[in-house]
Amino acid sequence: MYRKFRPALLFLLLLPSAQVLANQWNFEVYLDDKKVGTHLFEVMDAAETRQVQSVADFNVKFLFFSAYSYQHTAVEKWDDNCLRQIDARTNVNGEPTAVSGEAAESGFVVEKKDSRELLPDCVMTFAYWNPEFLKQEQLLNPQTGEYLDVDVQLLGTDTLDVRGEIVAAQRYKITAKDIDLMVWYTNDDEWVALESIAKTGHVIRYELS
Repeated sequence: MYRKFRPALLFLLLLPSAQVLANQWNFEVYLDDKKVGTHLFEVMDAAETRQVQSVADFNVKFLFFSAYSYQHTAVEKWDDNCLRQIDARTNVNGEPTAVSGEAAESGFVVEKKDSRELLPDCVMTFAYWNPEFLKQEQLLNPQTGEYLDVDVQLLGTDTLDVRGEIVAAQRYKITAKDIDLMVWYTNDDEWVALESIAKTGHVIRYELS
């Protein structure tokens, strides 16, 4: 299998005052072969706290009219591989939703709409930037607030075109409620690609820019 993806924009910022280390993945998003938006992930490590920001903006047009719009922002705080706080806002075709959560003594408390749910103490979201999430049997969906059973399968190794160089990348298939996607990681555990199947059957593809 041969696929062409552009390389990750991966940089390090060291601020002497705060000792902040930041990684960034900036994706262009395609619906089949048509570009429909962008999705930015930024991971910032400072002392014992990790903060992750995700910003997505998709707009599918048909005959100059917007047929589908999607905006999503999320800010997460982590302690090692455990989520400690989340604030996510999503707008799909003008319909807004919000999910928030915070670690408490009894576990991780998630609030959505008019409901409140207590989850285990250490939970993870679909943290594509951290391959450790692939080892989990349950993940928190930051868009809906649902704690989902997930199935992760390693499908093998593909060759990807990264900055004109052919590199090996392992392909994983992830399925859960309303989720059917694949992610690719290099041998150095660098996230380089994602594909998802939409409800309409179209392929949503992430290419790093």
